[in-house]
Amino acid sequence: MNISIVTVGKLKEKYLKQGIDEYLKRLSAYAKVEVIEVSDEKAPEELSETEMIQVKGKEGERILAKISPDAHVIALAIEGKMRTSEDLADNLDKLATYGKSKVAFVIGGSLGLSDEVLKRSNETLSFSKMTFPHQLMRLILVEQVYRAFRINRGEPYHK
Repeated sequence: MNISIVTVGKLKEKYLKQGIDEYLKRLSAYAKVEVIEVSDEKAPEELSETEMIQVKGKEGERILAKISPDAHVIALAIEGKMRTSEDLADNLDKLATYGKSKVAFVIGGSLGLSDEVLKRSNETLSFSKMTFPHQLMRLILVEQVYRAFRINRGEPYHK
């Protein structure tokens, strides 16, 4: 399985990079995983609704340019479907079984995802009703994808 994580913004925090690198190394035994960063749109702190839509639209164009036409797209969104780790594992297993070897997870910027990205997505996934920094979501996502592969292989993993 080829997994891409398309995300807005550069990761600057060293501790997050170290955690993500560790899980990417572990994941390499199960799948090819690529993290693709697109630049975030510079914007002032206070934005009108129209300006927010414009910023998300520009970031969305960059995201969509990095997604393979044949990829199954899972967008991370607070309003998405909440799943257990076992549900995520089952979903990835079914995608692989039914010929969806390319999966793209999408993490938006601080304002979220554009409507165009959400329309392109095959499904939306929420990790919580809480809001998390998008940089931290990268670490949480790669850990959960790693956990999913361990679950699907029947391999032990801490709970």
